[in-house]
Amino acid sequence: MQEPVKDYKHQREFHIFVASTFSDLENYKTKDDKTSFNELLLKDLPQVKRYIAKRLNTALSKGNLPQGKYKTSDFLDQLFIEAFDHFEEVKHKEDLYPWLFKKADELLKETMVDEEFDTFFFENIDDFSRPEWEEMEEKFSTDGDGDLVMMEELDDISYHRFNHVLNHVFVENDNNELIEQLDSQWSAHGIRKHADMVLYHLPLSMRAVYELATEYHFDVDEISKIRDQTIKEVSQILENARKSLETSFVNRMLIK
Repeated sequence: MQEPVKDYKHQREFHIFVASTFSDLENYKTKDDKTSFNELLLKDLPQVKRYIAKRLNTALSKGNLPQGKYKTSDFLDQLFIEAFDHFEEVKHKEDLYPWLFKKADELLKETMVDEEFDTFFFENIDDFSRPEWEEMEEKFSTDGDGDLVMMEELDDISYHRFNHVLNHVFVENDNNELIEQLDSQWSAHGIRKHADMVLYHLPLSMRAVYELATEYHFDVDEISKIRDQTIKEVSQILENARKSLETSFVNRMLIK
C-alpha cells in the first residue's frame, strides 16, 4: 500500500522515512526478492511520481513528447527495474531519495526531445507590463496547464499546505513587507498560478533545480547529484530562478 505523503508534517520528514527503508531494500535485493523490494519501494515513490507527472505535463504541452504515447506509469515501471538492477549504486541510506529522483531524471532525459529555450521571455522578463502578464497567463491556462497528464497525479495536500510560494522566492529577511503586500493584493491561487506560468517559460534546467529545492526540499548538494551538476552551478541556477520569479511578481503585481 502506498504511503501517503500527507501523513508527514514536512517533506524533509519524508526524506527520513525513505532513508529508513534503505536497509530492508538492500536486504531484499541481496535475497533477489523483487516482489518485497517493489512493495517497499512503492512507499518511497509518491513524490517521484509527482515529479515525473509534472515533467511529462510540461513536455506534452510544449510538444516535446507525442500525445498519448507515454504515461507516468510507464516511467515508474521502468524505475522499479532500474532501482532493483542498480541498487548497489546507493552507498548510504541518505543517498537513496536523491538517487531515485536522479534515476527518474535519467529516464525522462532519454525519452524527451530537448526543449527550445524561450529566449524572448527570459530576456524581456524585466519589461513586461501588467496587461502583458495577464495575457500570458490566459494563454498559459489554455496551452500549458491542461489535463495532458491526469491532474490528480499532481495533487498533493502537503505540497499546498507547506509550500508558501513567496517565501521561496523572496528569501531575504528584508522582504517581509513586500511579501505582505503581495499577499494582500493576490490570492494564494493567483500567486501559485503566476509562479507556475513563469517556471513554465524558464529553461528546463532552471525549472528543475528550483522545483527540486522548493517542492521536494532537496539541498544544493543533493540537487547537484540528481542533476549531475556542480554545487556552484546549482546554486547559481537556483539564484537565477528566484530572481526571475521575484522580478515577475514585482513587475506584475506592484507596478501600476
